[in-house]
Amino acid sequence: MKKIYLLLLGIIPTLSFSQTLTDGLMMPKKNICTGFMYSHDRWTDYWEGELKRDNGNIGHVTTQSLTWVGNYGITNKINVIAMVPYVKTKASQGTLHGMEGLQDLSLGVKYNFFQKKMENSAFNTFAVLNFSTPLSDYTPDFFPLALGTHTTNLMYRLTANYKFHDWYVNASGGYTWRSNTKLDRPAYFNGNEFVLSDEVKMPNVFDVFASIGYHIGPLQAELNYMQQNTLGGADIRRQDMPFVSNRMNYIKAGALLMYYLPKPRGLAVRASGAYTFGGRNVGQSTTLMTGLLYTLKFEKNQ
Repeated sequence: MKKIYLLLLGIIPTLSFSQTLTDGLMMPKKNICTGFMYSHDRWTDYWEGELKRDNGNIGHVTTQSLTWVGNYGITNKINVIAMVPYVKTKASQGTLHGMEGLQDLSLGVKYNFFQKKMENSAFNTFAVLNFSTPLSDYTPDFFPLALGTHTTNLMYRLTANYKFHDWYVNASGGYTWRSNTKLDRPAYFNGNEFVLSDEVKMPNVFDVFASIGYHIGPLQAELNYMQQNTLGGADIRRQDMPFVSNRMNYIKAGALLMYYLPKPRGLAVRASGAYTFGGRNVGQSTTLMTGLLYTLKFEKNQ
């Protein structure tokens, strides 16, 4: 018990904003931010290729997730960010059953490789390498209710951030390599050809993220833009279910608000929302997210 008590004494909360793979912030050295985020995503209309339509057989599709997040500052310029989501899907109509379970472990390293400070402004650039892999044996052959693609992914990202007084602008671009995935059947039609195999070649993905925001004291507010383009893949066939290797493109806009509470020191409330304005083989979804994050500073005991 004494050993545990001394360890707890060495954990002192500090005020620091939660960093992500796409923003221009860094967790200071020997600081950790951890907590849980809840997400609710729902859509009724979707794009079948470029044709926007609804589907009375499934009604509206809801995806909920509870994600553990953690970010640790190895140094002031190198952060390690991890995420583990538990996902649940459901359709309001029809005979398709939803799925639930652990999705993918994500582990990324973020490096602030250039920094230029001026009198009232600062410019920073960041490089990210992120690895993700499935944590459970969920099937990818059940879109739109599958938990994910069941692929191992490697993502490379570059981000530039400019801050002037309390305002900032941020731009980020990422390329994701995806491994092949496997189905629970010996053959399939991928939209272009019939394949006698259970293995599906997955197209890679390119995405961009841009934001403008205000950050002062315990408050951060932001407006953002997200776009994803799948580099290959076929469209959903007329009156057919989506397939795991379909081209899945989207354009989203959203907002974020984060605030550190006065007490207990180090506890923050984070909320965000996003809406899909355009897409291809994806649902026109509204996504809401909220959660609690706690920032700790580790110090050696005297």
